[in-house]
Amino acid sequence: MSSKTVNRRISKTVIYILLFVLSVIMLVPFVWMVTASLKLNKDIFIIPYTWFGFEPRWQNYIDIWTKIPLAKYAANTVKLTIIVTILQILTSSFAAYAFAKLNFRGRNILFLAYIATIAVPWQVYMVPQFIFMRKLGLADTHLAIIILQAFSAFGVFLMRQFYEGIPDSLCEAARIDGMSEYRIYAKIMLPLSKPALSTLVIFTFVNTWNDFLGPLIYLTTDSKKTLQIGIKMFISQYSAEYGLIMAASVLSLIPVLVVFMALQKYFVAGITTGAVKG
Repeated sequence: MSSKTVNRRISKTVIYILLFVLSVIMLVPFVWMVTASLKLNKDIFIIPYTWFGFEPRWQNYIDIWTKIPLAKYAANTVKLTIIVTILQILTSSFAAYAFAKLNFRGRNILFLAYIATIAVPWQVYMVPQFIFMRKLGLADTHLAIIILQAFSAFGVFLMRQFYEGIPDSLCEAARIDGMSEYRIYAKIMLPLSKPALSTLVIFTFVNTWNDFLGPLIYLTTDSKKTLQIGIKMFISQYSAEYGLIMAASVLSLIPVLVVFMALQKYFVAGITTGAVKG
């Protein structure tokens, strides 16, 4: 065995060990949250901390539903997340098809101008947006959040990068066969773009589900608030109920984990495509 091979194996071993250690460090807060959600308040901050072997208190996951209207908050969050995700998939993929496969005057300038908005922090224009929504009579409505989040410059960029990798000859052949641009988009482009669509679904779902500032600004009626706002309200009222707080946090993570695990096989391919295409 040559010295080069030995050095390569040693390097790989060191990298794997380092990645394992970093993974454990990243998982520790999550494991602490899960275990804390199954304990009494007096047992959470005991030193040394008991990670395993304790009797779980499942009552925390029952009590959290009665302390606050968690079901209503969760339903509002599910509603907003599903609608926004579907709209972003439609608008981003449709606009990306036009930017990638259609030739029209000013296409590149328009695309660059739209993508440039990614560099502008939302805090810069959130006040004008709020004033605009209020003048439209959409303050304290879910529709305001849906309208503002239905379009995504990042989603258009991601989908366009993927469409650029699909040969133009495929679209040209479809046009020769008499297919309209709408049918090409629906029958050819969308079925071929599962990795990019799955990546966009994950990003959109996670961002919308975890959105705190948007609902905080636009929603004032308690029955319209989302899960993240509800958990914050619970923390403000029951700041010492750490077990219940952790239980609510774990419940809020479950849908995100389910969506990611269902689509993760396409996630890497979608991210890689968006990264290497220029």
